[in-house]
Amino acid sequence: MIRVRKSTIIDAPVEAVWAILRDFNSHADWHPAVGASQIEEQRSPYEVGCVRDFQLADGGGLREQLLSLSDRDHTLTYCILDAPIPLRDYIATIRLKPVTDGDRTFWSWESRFETPPGREAELSRLVGEGIYEAGFAAIRRMLAGRRAGGPPHIPAAGPATISVSRPPASRGETLRAGAIVVTAHGGADRLNWQEVAVPPPGPGQVRLRHTAIGVNYIDIYCRTGYFDLLEPPGVPGMEAAGVILDASEGAADFAPGDRVAYACPPLGAYSALRTMDAALLVRLPDDIDDRTAAAALLKGMSAEFLLHRVHALREGETVLVHAAAGGVGQLLCQWASALGATVIGTVGSAAKAPIAREAGCAHVIVYTEEDFAARVLEITGGRGADVVYDAVGRDTFGKSYEALSNCGDLVSFGQASGPIAPIDIAGYAGKSATVSRPNFGHYTDTPEKLRAITGNLFRALRTGILRVNTGLVLPLREAAEAHRALESRRTSGSIILIP
Repeated sequence: MIRVRKSTIIDAPVEAVWAILRDFNSHADWHPAVGASQIEEQRSPYEVGCVRDFQLADGGGLREQLLSLSDRDHTLTYCILDAPIPLRDYIATIRLKPVTDGDRTFWSWESRFETPPGREAELSRLVGEGIYEAGFAAIRRMLAGRRAGGPPHIPAAGPATISVSRPPASRGETLRAGAIVVTAHGGADRLNWQEVAVPPPGPGQVRLRHTAIGVNYIDIYCRTGYFDLLEPPGVPGMEAAGVILDASEGAADFAPGDRVAYACPPLGAYSALRTMDAALLVRLPDDIDDRTAAAALLKGMSAEFLLHRVHALREGETVLVHAAAGGVGQLLCQWASALGATVIGTVGSAAKAPIAREAGCAHVIVYTEEDFAARVLEITGGRGADVVYDAVGRDTFGKSYEALSNCGDLVSFGQASGPIAPIDIAGYAGKSATVSRPNFGHYTDTPEKLRAITGNLFRALRTGILRVNTGLVLPLREAAEAHRALESRRTSGSIILIP
């Protein structure tokens, strides 16, 4: 068994290098031996098991298969299925690590394979120099071109390689990417995998590679047409984390390799790549990983403005949180408890009660088994809750008012069970109640608001006030299953999709 290992230092952040190498179909753009490349069966280039078919610059052919990929560890492993040279049982691994003394990247590339007798030295040199060393040099040129503001042109890298027969993709080129498209308003079966065009960034825009995508109940409202935010055919989704691939002038000081996230309209998060306005993005701190950001940003921002802006919660108040085991519910309960409130949570089944207690609920009510309004009044000695956070809607709204104290706040921020019937506002004078229906967009529609809310959220995550529970992780292709699970209330915590 022959083993070849090469390593180098790249003068660029690890995420910038990983953004290029992670694309299992990108070798046509960065390796000078490749003339053209495509993924077979229209699968995602980030999907384990996908096969890429190379047309080499010298006219030969090559097929490789992705065996594993980890965004957390910045590593991928692949094997050769067919090749014009006898590299038998070839398996290779790429690993990246940040260099501690400067914003640079350590890259190791190693492989093992068998060769015909007598060709060990020849083929080891071909792999080590003609493939690995040439790849290192090409990546350096690509990143240098990006830093200089030019296209990532890659010249030939030496006598052991062959120059590229077509120009590599530049930041001015429209790319293609897998995405989930709502073909018509309706059920989860209307979510279909398609390839979409991803244009180059215009003024003030960036192009992203998504690493994790958040699933939220508003995505279901958009899919069904209950919210008039998506006109089919269109890509749903309001929340994701990722890495910037390229940025235009005026893109708020963002650069390729920057880790960012967003939770806002316009829709379009259910896609491997996306182009969008840089003003909508928040830069991710090093201590907030991508999956946490995708699982917590929209829900955490919602919890922040519900607890600090819609109703500024005070120590000693009593809070009723519906769907306390859900994604937003768990964050509301944790944060409210940390602020010194007594938290009462409702859940739909006894199995979810421990989750709500773990999130900080002093009292948990299974609302399918008992009258939650009567139970809240019993717990509070007849006074009721100072504030009710209700994301359920039709099934709970009336009883939520019954559970409210005099001069209390009833905050309706979702309708998971269906729309709320028209109300007679005069009836709420019986408790001098305040009824509000906050809109996420109104609290996050400027960069200043975004910075204030996300700054508070990141501090809460960093200090342990908030802990994110990711209940379900699925490939992006299985978005329909994620929607079915959310609609049936089979999940607890957050749901994320991985491109």
